[in-house]
Amino acid sequence: MKLLWLLFAILMLTTSTPTTGAEPAPAPLPTVAFEKTTLPNGLQVILVEDRRLPIVAVNIWYHVGPANEAPGLTGFAHLFEHLMFAQTRHIPRGMADRLLEGAGATDSNGGTGYDQTAYYDTVPSNQLELALWVHADRMGYLLDVIDHKALKNQQDVVRNERRQTVEEEPYGLVHEALAHALFPKGHPYYASIIGSHADIQNAKLEDVRQFFASYYGPNNASIVIAGDIDKAKTRALVERYFGSFRRSPPVARPKVVTPPITSERRVVVHDRIELPRVFMGWLTPPAYQPGDAELAVAAEILGGGKSSRLYKKLVYERQIAQDVDASQNSQGLTSTFVIDVTARPGHEAREIEAAIDLELAELREHGPSQREVERARNSLETALLSTIEKLGGDGLADQLNHYNQYTGDPGYLSKDVERLRRITPADVQRAVRTYLARQARAVVTGLPGKPVIDDPRVSKAKAPKAKPAAIEAINTPESWRAQQPKPGPAPRFTLPQGDSFKLANGLTVIHHHKPGIPLVSAELVVRSGSAANPGDMPGLAGFTAQMLEEGTATRSAPQIADEIAQLGAFLDTGSGADASTVALLSLRSTFAPALDILADVVLRPAFPTAEVERQRADRVGDLIQQRDDPEAVAAVAALGALYGSAHPKGYGQLGTEPAIRAVTRDDLVAFWRRHYVPENAALVVSGDIGRAELKALVEARFAAWPRGEAPAAGSAEPAGTRARLVLVDQPGAAQTALRVGSIGVARDTDDFAALQVMNGALGGMFSSRLNNNLRETKGYTYGISSHFRYDRTPGPFVIAGSVQRDATGDSVREIFKEVNAMRNAPLSSAELTAARDAQVLSLPGAFETNADIGASLAEIFVYGLPLDYYARLPGQLSAVTAGQVQAAARKHLVPERMTVVAVGDRKRILPQLQPLGLGSVEVRDSDGQLPPARP
Repeated sequence: MKLLWLLFAILMLTTSTPTTGAEPAPAPLPTVAFEKTTLPNGLQVILVEDRRLPIVAVNIWYHVGPANEAPGLTGFAHLFEHLMFAQTRHIPRGMADRLLEGAGATDSNGGTGYDQTAYYDTVPSNQLELALWVHADRMGYLLDVIDHKALKNQQDVVRNERRQTVEEEPYGLVHEALAHALFPKGHPYYASIIGSHADIQNAKLEDVRQFFASYYGPNNASIVIAGDIDKAKTRALVERYFGSFRRSPPVARPKVVTPPITSERRVVVHDRIELPRVFMGWLTPPAYQPGDAELAVAAEILGGGKSSRLYKKLVYERQIAQDVDASQNSQGLTSTFVIDVTARPGHEAREIEAAIDLELAELREHGPSQREVERARNSLETALLSTIEKLGGDGLADQLNHYNQYTGDPGYLSKDVERLRRITPADVQRAVRTYLARQARAVVTGLPGKPVIDDPRVSKAKAPKAKPAAIEAINTPESWRAQQPKPGPAPRFTLPQGDSFKLANGLTVIHHHKPGIPLVSAELVVRSGSAANPGDMPGLAGFTAQMLEEGTATRSAPQIADEIAQLGAFLDTGSGADASTVALLSLRSTFAPALDILADVVLRPAFPTAEVERQRADRVGDLIQQRDDPEAVAAVAALGALYGSAHPKGYGQLGTEPAIRAVTRDDLVAFWRRHYVPENAALVVSGDIGRAELKALVEARFAAWPRGEAPAAGSAEPAGTRARLVLVDQPGAAQTALRVGSIGVARDTDDFAALQVMNGALGGMFSSRLNNNLRETKGYTYGISSHFRYDRTPGPFVIAGSVQRDATGDSVREIFKEVNAMRNAPLSSAELTAARDAQVLSLPGAFETNADIGASLAEIFVYGLPLDYYARLPGQLSAVTAGQVQAAARKHLVPERMTVVAVGDRKRILPQLQPLGLGSVEVRDSDGQLPPARP
């Protein structure tokens, strides 16, 4: 009998507690229909059939992570993850990435956790064999060819990754210190997953070989293949590609006793930050053990969004905190419960800590209410379902591998939901009392100051050439593996078109029916964003969107947050250059009442004066935090340099501090009245709801929205800087955040298809010229990319990445080298085909979730595209020629018009940049603005 891939039956949720009658009986628990087998060599194979899209997710987990690392080799599992993308016996270096991207792969990457390392790709279903060929050659034949060159390159890349994601990331060092406080030295969880510079650099090739031989055998791995498959044929393919591999020695699961914390531990860490942040951490039960789920519910109650206790008390009522979060981080050896809260400007860490302690004491003493537990459970259930709505990446396939490793049951989903539904307020209170005691915690406080970074310099002297030691291959070479598998017949697929209708008041409704998972995504999009800001009010569109959730004529801000959470829904607002949005994700069963709230916040926002002042302070705090992030500073500075201070696009979405402080309630109300009118808006809905039902729901809620004339789009001309070198000084920064760009094109350009293909080859793909040069060849960066932002009026073209400080000048030189190469010669036939196919064949993967579909259909409305746009797009991309790519590059990539923005240590990087012939430097502040002229 054919297995249905997923049978969902969701617990019916109510907006209020019933006053009469019995509670409704829970619906059957959700289940995933899967098939699990084990090959004779120990490889676990888990198959899930899902025919919704012609794509397949391949997700392989090796049960190894920092929990298995030897002393003195912290970060080794993560370093090895990088090495697995190097060449293998049958696949030359870089070819796997080029082939997979050219085949239309999406979500193609790897990741290291404390207990496992994952590798995954989502490919068109006719390219499943290609993905298996690549993954199998890594498992079976990496050791045969791994060499010092590959190791040295990835050591450089990983050290750049550490600088970018830990040392230059705001609060990255503070968060790392929390693990150091929770665990003793030598514990597998003591060090960051990425490790230390010294240990990364000290790794030797023999360590790599031994690690591979010990942990990368089939008997220490599981593979999930989920999607448009025939299970019998897929099983045969897995047996063909993996079945002949030898077992590795048996892997003993780590047996580590984590000593309890018996007295409070306190640490203060200084970082390049402006606002203090308090981290509190506790040791808690391992994943899926008693207490784990109860603490997940406690985390949601304490810090899970605007309905949480910490948000209501610290952010909303007392206004002493900028943001709050709480999480139960479930791991194999032991878990951690972490609360982190950032102080609002003008408030201190000790004030924040005392306020957290009050909330913890209240929860220990009295426990949560029944409704709080229900809200938390509902939110966690919806989040879980939305995760498995997607096949690849961190979606369904990854979740099944997760369940398989930690519980032994890939189909644990139903039990996972069941354990949530069983939790009572008394259970949560008991868990909080048992595990979140004051004396059993570590408190790490992050304060502004000069960070202490251990980043030893490495000698640049070339190592003497030596003949590589002979390698004894683990698996017998098989000549047939040298042949790249041919794709199967191309699957047929029609990209979602959407069904559009209008209400009498002019509101456009775009609907896509997507049955299967009982979720619905809705997005109310208004065709006005930051480009519609008045010249003296940067940030107004974003401020207005933010205010929509802060109270209506009938609901206060806390009521909105509580009702949304009670429904198991998520509501968010935001703005971009050309649009402002109110986004909703809900269960199918609660979509109608959730849509009530969306309509209320759009049609009847109250803009209460007290809320305006709260959000004003919040936005100032966000702006201060933005200054801590070098990449965010570079992005804002690049906009200012390209468009100028008189243009609405010359700023980030937050605007400037003077503008935030100057805006009035009347300004916000005027923007809403002018732009939030039905003729200027569309409601885009995708999910498990039919057209007739949706039309009735929409008419009941939006038909009375008063008509209003849609405002004309702005037409201000950019007036950017004449300087080609812009610098923001961040003394002591170990990396330089770079932006190289110019003003590009509008969304309606005739060159769109050619530019997409061209950009893919230049910097839009992992295997692009820029990334291959600066990351894979030179080791200057963790990653670099390029993109066009296609606005209604010309948006920016940007090349972006963070590079090693001492390689700043060389990086800019290489960037211009690649830009000129794109202009001076046409793409080769192979490169054109790969870039073109990557665009075309990956399109189905961009429509996996309801939110993905909704965003694409919203783009049709915002930019006035025809409803059949996506049906025609593959043909347009496929027709692009090498000549068209070169012509587009010559027309739109003009080096002399490009501005270089560098955010880093001026004393160290300016001498590298001055010889490049970019002219005199223009210095901007950390808001990306020119400093005021001196009187």
